[in-house]
Amino acid sequence: MIPLIKSTFYNEADTKQKLCRFIESAQKLSIGQQCLLFERGFAKYQGRKHCIFVNSGSSANLALIQALINLGKLHKGDCVGFSALTWSTNVMPLIQLGLTPVPVDVELDTLNVSSRTLERAHKRRPIKAMFITNLLGFCDDIGTIAQYCKKHNILFIEDNCEALGTVYKKKKLGNWGLASTFSFYVGHHMSTVEGGAILTDNTSLETMLQLVRAHGWDRNLTEQKQLKIRLKHNVNSTFYSRYTFYDLGYNFRTTEIQGFLGNNQLQYLDSVVQKRQSNFFYMAKPIYARSDLYYPVRFDHIDVVSNFAVPVICRSRKIRDELVKRCDGKVEIRPVVGGDMTSQPFFHKYAGGSSSLSNSNARVIHEQGLYFGNNPELTKNEMNEIVGIFTSL
Repeated sequence: MIPLIKSTFYNEADTKQKLCRFIESAQKLSIGQQCLLFERGFAKYQGRKHCIFVNSGSSANLALIQALINLGKLHKGDCVGFSALTWSTNVMPLIQLGLTPVPVDVELDTLNVSSRTLERAHKRRPIKAMFITNLLGFCDDIGTIAQYCKKHNILFIEDNCEALGTVYKKKKLGNWGLASTFSFYVGHHMSTVEGGAILTDNTSLETMLQLVRAHGWDRNLTEQKQLKIRLKHNVNSTFYSRYTFYDLGYNFRTTEIQGFLGNNQLQYLDSVVQKRQSNFFYMAKPIYARSDLYYPVRFDHIDVVSNFAVPVICRSRKIRDELVKRCDGKVEIRPVVGGDMTSQPFFHKYAGGSSSLSNSNARVIHEQGLYFGNNPELTKNEMNEIVGIFTSL
């Protein structure tokens, strides 16, 4: 069986040895200097000013939406667009926090929202924000999407949990909106086992995210920011200042173990991205060439394709079902991410059927698609076996 992933970390044996030595020598394992060091390093890698390290990519999404509400940039009842083809915890925070989720369909040849599908959704139901998902390392015309959002005063944010390292028009995905979220789950591009982050250039948003991450208190702020918020709220006693809660928050803090792992894995990230892109080209090009079996996936507009799973969208359910049989016991496969969110039970329960899309590309991908893993440890023989299964049908 060729698995989706082969190891917990890149260069796993060495990483585990170093982790053991770190744990034995660490003075504390709750959030501290390793986490701060990772925030600086990851922000530098991505080319953003601020990074807020949290305990998962799902927490990153929830924290970002909560922070935008706390700042008054979003209000309960506001319509927020989201990519119809995504993961559950991209849309769940919108429902949980009292916003109105508006699904935006994707293009069949990129698996992502385009300016065309966004404009169509916006005309149907004017939206205040767009929470786009850069699915599986791909994008559509995200630059045009950003321009459209700016023109129509739509708050633009990115779920970049699946596209770490992808570059479009010389700009990394995750840098096109006000803020972006990332995941360091074990199956993603870079692993801290569990972990996530929010990146932004906006200092007010960064400050609020620090509060949201830790109960709504100010302990992780700089002394200057602590003084400012304490004066604003007339908190002048050191006895109470550490237990004053300034806004709505959660406990999304990370540990020094996650911080250490992040710092260790950052050094391999460029190499991992290059290997994933090379693997993707090697496997995807001959598979997608079978246009009689599969819908083509377009990626020639992307400078760097950082892909951790190769999607295959079949021309029919019959073809998809046959592939599932062929892969059984040989290649680990999954549906394309979470599929069409509007077909999921939670969406029908909390958002209502009227919000669902009809005859959508997201539904076609949900019903006729699958993906197999693309990890940097795949061998040439394994990739040839995968290509053989998918091209010999």
